[in-house]
Amino acid sequence: MSDQSTAAYEADAPDINNWNARVIAEVRANAGYAAWSSEADFAAGRPVPPRIPGLYDGHPGMPLILVHHTGAKSGRARISPLFYLPVGDNWAVFATHGGSPRHPAWYRNLMSNPQITVETGTETVPAVARLTEGAERERIWAEEVALVPKFAEFETAAGRQIPVVVLERADANEVRA
Repeated sequence: MSDQSTAAYEADAPDINNWNARVIAEVRANAGYAAWSSEADFAAGRPVPPRIPGLYDGHPGMPLILVHHTGAKSGRARISPLFYLPVGDNWAVFATHGGSPRHPAWYRNLMSNPQITVETGTETVPAVARLTEGAERERIWAEEVALVPKFAEFETAAGRQIPVVVLERADANEVRA
């Protein structure tokens, strides 16, 4: 994608700060669940994963985690609501950026500063972000694509392999080290 096309893609995206604030508030109010997109987001064409049978258990919206991380360039505290796949007691997240050729900012931040905090349901836990590779990445990616086939379309549209990051629970001392 050319710089001009990338600029057009980003210009058409809804205001990410307003979207984040709305979703973060919903996740906190609904113990880890939020509507991924509002009617305005749908109208603006924001990519939306479909509802996944069995993940909602009567909750409003989809299960999300809030990942607290540090900006790679700014050093500022950030919070990103992310769709995830449980991996044991940990979480896998996917840097699809809705099919953009560029990685999302949260991914770059996690790779620069892997010590994070995850809000999941009503629990807040320290964690460490780790990029998966090889067979582990392929196994987790295949499981995610089976649940959300749209992610395979995002990878094709992006023209890049979508990074799969595992957020591993850590004790508080390990994260501060």
